[in-house]
Amino acid sequence: MAEEKQTDNKILKIITDSLDDMKAEDVVVIDLAGKTSIASYMVVASGNSNRHVASIAQKIEENLKAAGCRSTSEGETKADWVLIDAFDVIVHIFRPEVRDFYNLEKMWQSAANLRKE
Repeated sequence: MAEEKQTDNKILKIITDSLDDMKAEDVVVIDLAGKTSIASYMVVASGNSNRHVASIAQKIEENLKAAGCRSTSEGETKADWVLIDAFDVIVHIFRPEVRDFYNLEKMWQSAANLRKE
């Protein structure tokens, strides 16, 4: 169990460092441990355009792959909302107006504690 938590934290660090490097906006990390079986963390962030959203997603996937971590993604073509599933960490990257519409933070607020990065 401790090894699994280390892996989750390694993946989370790669993702949050990538978001920081790519100047993602309004990054929120939602701790899901013990609240759901889908993942240990959910990360929600914004890019300021479709191109920025797609670039952020691409950088995260490149950095995960370089570290030997697997991930899958969808939404890169339109890049309004890109979902990256790094298995223990789920990442949602939105354009701001799309993020406001879906408001995932509010949806998960009752199930988890929000932590601003």
